[in-house]
Amino acid sequence: MRIPETRGPVSSALFKVLVQAPASSAADLDALHAMVAGQLALAADIIGHEDIQLSLFSLYELHYSGLDGVADDWEWEPGLIRIRRMIEEPFEKALREAARKVGREHGVPATGAFTGSQLPGGNPTSDDVARILFDLAASDTGPSVSRYVARKASLEQLKEFLVHKSVYQLKEADPHTWAIPRLTGRAKAALVEIQADEYGGGRPERMHSALFARTMRGIGLDDSYGAYVDSVPAVSLASVNLMSLCGLNRRLRGAITGHLAIYEMTSSQPNRFYGNGFRRHGFDAGVTHYFDEHVEADAVHEQIAGRDLAGGLVEAEPELLGDVLFGATAVMAIDSRLSAHLLGSWESGKSSLRAAVPVAA
Repeated sequence: MRIPETRGPVSSALFKVLVQAPASSAADLDALHAMVAGQLALAADIIGHEDIQLSLFSLYELHYSGLDGVADDWEWEPGLIRIRRMIEEPFEKALREAARKVGREHGVPATGAFTGSQLPGGNPTSDDVARILFDLAASDTGPSVSRYVARKASLEQLKEFLVHKSVYQLKEADPHTWAIPRLTGRAKAALVEIQADEYGGGRPERMHSALFARTMRGIGLDDSYGAYVDSVPAVSLASVNLMSLCGLNRRLRGAITGHLAIYEMTSSQPNRFYGNGFRRHGFDAGVTHYFDEHVEADAVHEQIAGRDLAGGLVEAEPELLGDVLFGATAVMAIDSRLSAHLLGSWESGKSSLRAAVPVAA
């Protein structure tokens, strides 16, 4: 992915550092560390902070496909990891606060304080965990982007919708794959089964990221990886940063499984609506295949993710139930905020993007 445009002093200083060789950047790294500390102290809303979210997104990208012109040696440079961790701490704190609010609204504690002793019979079974997660998913009755897409969205709004999704969907499944070596037994087997489908069952043209790229091409958008990072707001980046935070940190393996479980449980019906929205504008299966594929696949995945993945993990490590619920409620909190941004923009006749969408390459 190319280096994005800067959004403030942190990203500007970060990109200045990254184009250097790690061995010759000690002074600039120290200056960047001081810059980040100062900006974090001033950030009232880190989830919606354009400069900080872009910087964290770019730091995480070094662990995925990398950035053009940036040496691979930067991936594990201790000074850069120290800066990433400095940003992660208040970001995770803000996510936990947002998750607790969602938990209270839906009657589910969202912190590590929730243990098996709060369930009848002691430690939770996989069925207990699945029930909690399914109940949580069913209780989400907030504003629906999928229904808006199905019934009202204009062609330009459909393009914006894909642009927001592209920041994650063009690398779909990758953040959750980090969890595979952190799990064992039933939970590991369940995650591998889900991910095998996400990666097309060994057929590259059927990978979900490839299907999404096909949808983008079909509607006239650039399907190259990271093409629209400059166009999306902080909250869109934060939704991907949440996944990377939970996937890259072994201590949050419970959170990434909860994240994936709630993703699968709340995906099938919305994807049906998304497909209908594109069909309403006359697009054929070449464009809607991505959404139609998820209607069927996620109806199966939600059972595996709820009982075998999240449930299997909690049966093996009951102390991780709180983190599973954190992951589930955190994604609900971020998705709710992103949905409010999209619908609020569209219903007021405005673009939900930071910049005009460039013409497809």
